[in-house]
Amino acid sequence: MHADETKTDAALVRRLLAAQFPAWAGLPVERVGSHGTVNAIYRLGADLVVRLPRVEGGSKDVAAERHWLPRLAPHLPLAVPVPLAEGVPGEGYPWSWSVCCWIDGDNPAVGSGSAAFAAGIAEFVLALRGVDTTGGPPAFRSEPLAARDAATRGALDTLHGVIDTGAASAVWSDALRAPAPQGPAVWVHGDLQPGNVLVSDGRPGAVIDFGCMGLADPAVDLLAGWYLLPAGARRVFRTRVGADAAEWARGRGWALSVALMELSYYRTSNPVMAETARHVIGEVLGERGRDGGAG
Repeated sequence: MHADETKTDAALVRRLLAAQFPAWAGLPVERVGSHGTVNAIYRLGADLVVRLPRVEGGSKDVAAERHWLPRLAPHLPLAVPVPLAEGVPGEGYPWSWSVCCWIDGDNPAVGSGSAAFAAGIAEFVLALRGVDTTGGPPAFRSEPLAARDAATRGALDTLHGVIDTGAASAVWSDALRAPAPQGPAVWVHGDLQPGNVLVSDGRPGAVIDFGCMGLADPAVDLLAGWYLLPAGARRVFRTRVGADAAEWARGRGWALSVALMELSYYRTSNPVMAETARHVIGEVLGERGRDGGAG
């Protein structure tokens, strides 16, 4: 839990709906179990979902998602949230919030995706990259990897004795040496982790939570390869997205940096997030062990 997290419950959701969207106020409200750290999720009736940001940063995503998701959705091969309404602060709740269409599906286990799943994620990534970038905002992770060096090494310092920090430091140094992207920034989701993907019949059915979306190095979305896929399917993913050695090395760096920070921050407070991060770090280090760090 973040220190500044706002607590929510179904009663708060009912009060907000009654005050701002009375047409929905009579529908049943049920909290959805989630290990996410930004939004509290409540199913509203059979077809709707209420998302209440737990922290101020999540509140800023509400307007961005409502503006951009309807523009991105027609270009994407997977379902994405359809924002229907934007709520305002009230009933003691301090931030903007949203009502969206409910999307059925389950989150995949970390690193569990098949080759078919990898192909589906690659198709999504490529389609998103192809969307017109005019007016697009910078992504949450739009900075170059080098800008994350101090924070990443700080996370490494906190993880001595928890992971192989020597090997992780070597992978991180490999990523920092990778050539910078040669083309313009593209649209990225920015956080293709298990909690933000829904599975249907073994294939990706939807991508949710676009709070990190925007324009960035295309390598940012390659972190999906380590968060969602085992080694064999990861190779399928790389081939399908056409990542060269430099882009793949940067993607590996993104996966490692994000996972190190997550493990450092959530190791005692969010066991699921921490275990996911630990798995990703293991996959990254195992891959370097197999190929000597080469792309």
